[in-house]
Amino acid sequence: MKTKIASFLSVFALSLLTLVTGAFADSEAGFYEKDHVRGFVSVGADYRGMRSEFQRYVNTVPFYGGHFVKAVKTSSSGDVDTVRASGWGDLNYKKFNDYYLGLHVNVGAQYKQFMTWMDFNFMPPQVSKRPDDYYTVEIEKGLTAVESTTYPLYDVEWFTYGADWMFGWKIFGEDAFINLIPAVGFGLNLINMHYASHFDWYEVGNEENVVTLRDRFYSTLATTVNAELELRIELGRLALGAYGGYRFVRYNDMQHEGFNKEYGKWHTNHTDNVGDTYFFGLRLTWYFYSQWEKKQADKL
Repeated sequence: MKTKIASFLSVFALSLLTLVTGAFADSEAGFYEKDHVRGFVSVGADYRGMRSEFQRYVNTVPFYGGHFVKAVKTSSSGDVDTVRASGWGDLNYKKFNDYYLGLHVNVGAQYKQFMTWMDFNFMPPQVSKRPDDYYTVEIEKGLTAVESTTYPLYDVEWFTYGADWMFGWKIFGEDAFINLIPAVGFGLNLINMHYASHFDWYEVGNEENVVTLRDRFYSTLATTVNAELELRIELGRLALGAYGGYRFVRYNDMQHEGFNKEYGKWHTNHTDNVGDTYFFGLRLTWYFYSQWEKKQADKL
């Protein structure tokens, strides 16, 4: 996953470098004027409303699991069976809300009305505190005997981060005081989850293949398509914007200790790994001087 992200960011960096380098080449050799390209950075924050499938996803996956033991029956055969004891339904965690705070840092370039930038997005971790240090599971051994076993509980956490390569257009011109900027882009996103306990999972059709979760975060990657519309007020080199839109996200199956946990397969009444959000937020943008603007300033 890290390799995929690094490859994606490398492609973006090379593409942006090509744009900027070409922009500062001889203006007569290209189809645009080198001196009118200017860079910008912006920071933003938004309310991210989660689709119902996404909320089910984060409220199911990190809480779901069980524990497996070798329980000896008290029958004359002396058979040893694998008995599953599940903690699902007995863990009194507070479930996650259907919204979260999205934070953004944008780095890009503008040529006249055309804009392109990289939107690096992240969020504060969402935490559901453990209700106790341990929980108890009863394991049946034989026809009447019952054995109680305790397992540790952890805080359940999840958070995401990623990057979208965006392309936008200033509808009312390059330097209009008030502007509308529609934009669309694509990218990658990573969701990270910490489970409620060190659950055991087995492979369907091969129950002897059991994996045990560790006290760590597990992750899965998603491809994204992002669309937004911004209303921007230009105040010289500073700009204030309000924006809204929709981000389409589809996560891959999550890997755990070499085991592929297919959320959609295990929970057939749910949509497979949906991470869609709709959003409304505010953005502060700072423009750097283009070469043309610096020349004009030097003449004054």
